[in-house]
Amino acid sequence: MTTILRKELADYFTSIRCFILFLLVFVASAFAIYAARQGIFEASLDPGPIFIKLFTTGEDIPSLAEFIALLIPVIGIALSFDAINSERSSGTLNRILSQPVYRDSVINGKFLAGVVILSIMVGVTILLVGGYGLRMIGVPPTAEEIIRLFIYFISAVIYGAFWMGLAILFSVLFRNLAVSLLCPLAIWILLGIPASVFNPYISFIVPAITDSIGTALMLARLSPYFLFQEATMVLLIPAWRGWGLLTTSTTSSMLLNPLSLDQSLLIIWPQLTVLIALTAICFAISYVVFMRQEIRST
Repeated sequence: MTTILRKELADYFTSIRCFILFLLVFVASAFAIYAARQGIFEASLDPGPIFIKLFTTGEDIPSLAEFIALLIPVIGIALSFDAINSERSSGTLNRILSQPVYRDSVINGKFLAGVVILSIMVGVTILLVGGYGLRMIGVPPTAEEIIRLFIYFISAVIYGAFWMGLAILFSVLFRNLAVSLLCPLAIWILLGIPASVFNPYISFIVPAITDSIGTALMLARLSPYFLFQEATMVLLIPAWRGWGLLTTSTTSSMLLNPLSLDQSLLIIWPQLTVLIALTAICFAISYVVFMRQEIRST
């Protein structure tokens, strides 16, 4: 598997696709830095740690956390939608398997290589924004803020691994590259719909859902995007109290003290567990299907 992993990493780092994705990451980082520069000084007046607000502050431009939540599915799908069927269509898969290489090493190596590339991209983004933000505000992060950012980094990688596992699954199921690309993109769009039930502009479409916060949350949590957003809000905004759980009239007379790190971890543990389970299920299905497929030269 190590040989396949090294080969896939070399292919990624020398490909135009990876160059474009890295360029997209740098552009997103630049926009996030600009957004933080606009709103960080007003956000510093709110309770809670200051440094970590660099990643959630934005006025006219979305913050880094919002950029990452939208970019990670695109990166994960772009890295893995042709992981298997491209090798099969070019005729290189049967030549690889004719060597002393186990079949499971191929799919495991491809998945791990994508996770490594995704981790590098997310890590570079966080370091760029954090480094420039440190120079901008002059306030170093505390130990708790560093731990929160590290856990956020891990959750972002898990979130991206889900979309990579889903893309690999369709790459195993379909020989056509266009189909294997469009299917995970369609699922990404469809799974983003439950999160929109909290948008007041469309509340008239689903009055039965918006009348019940519990039902709306249950439906929204069918979406990995919403689960990741919940974990992000709890980790990066310690004073956050959940979607719709407290009304404006209630919070106007309350001082929302930031949650401690252990309390935040207790809140996000179910979300991270579900994301890990979804990732394992997608990859396990693709693994089983690939191991049982017949590989032919034509």
